[in-house]
Amino acid sequence: MVIMGTGTSIGVPVVGCRCSVCLSDNPRNRRTRTGVLVRAPEGEFVIDAGPELRIQLVRERATLIRAAVMTHAHADHIMGIDDLRIFGFRLHSAIPIHCEATVETQIRQSFSYAFTDPTTHSHQYAAPRLTFNRISPGQAFSLLGLSILPVRLRHGSLDILGFRIGNVAFCTDVSTIPSESRDLLHGLDTLVLSVLRREPHPTHLHLDAALRLIRQLQPRKTWLTHMSHELDYDELCSSLPEHIRPAWDGLKIPFTVLRPPEETV
Repeated sequence: MVIMGTGTSIGVPVVGCRCSVCLSDNPRNRRTRTGVLVRAPEGEFVIDAGPELRIQLVRERATLIRAAVMTHAHADHIMGIDDLRIFGFRLHSAIPIHCEATVETQIRQSFSYAFTDPTTHSHQYAAPRLTFNRISPGQAFSLLGLSILPVRLRHGSLDILGFRIGNVAFCTDVSTIPSESRDLLHGLDTLVLSVLRREPHPTHLHLDAALRLIRQLQPRKTWLTHMSHELDYDELCSSLPEHIRPAWDGLKIPFTVLRPPEETV
């Protein structure tokens, strides 16, 4: 698993900002929009598709993205979907997007040109080829040789999804985790968890709230993501315990492969 981006919806550095983090020379303070690349046994897929998706995939030397899995439909998580277009051409098939119904609706609205009659397009490569597979919280699904468990999270008043893959869970844009979902997040080796800033926020965890949640879930290691320019990498490292660290763009996290149920002996 590769953490492709660790930034908020406006990224870091913030355009026009002169704060110490935005002017920092530390590459770990440069954060593209949040997303993940998973190299599964049967191919590569992404979790979320932010605006810098193409840049992220080139940086990580991705070869052939075969699917996408979506947490929710905010712009910083879906606006790179057109960058999946090249993979549909190479595969000669539509790219499956695994998401909830509300996310599909938003994607269809935002990328309406991808769902019009192909004969009206200027050429065969003018729009991404996409298809949708419905997923639900608490119901594991199979993808490219992995079993993936969607986990219900809350992003302010919005229901979103996190994902557990084996011993690793990715939970971004979190404000709260329902009690029934916390039961699905125990026994983790690694938790990737969003932390926006130090001060409270109505739709995102702030640092103290995240630390309380980590103490409850007790993962062996936690990587913080979706961080704003109010959080400096070095300052976080010096103030946090060793098992909690800020992630950076390009961080690689190993995980234990869980085969889909039908492949389990």
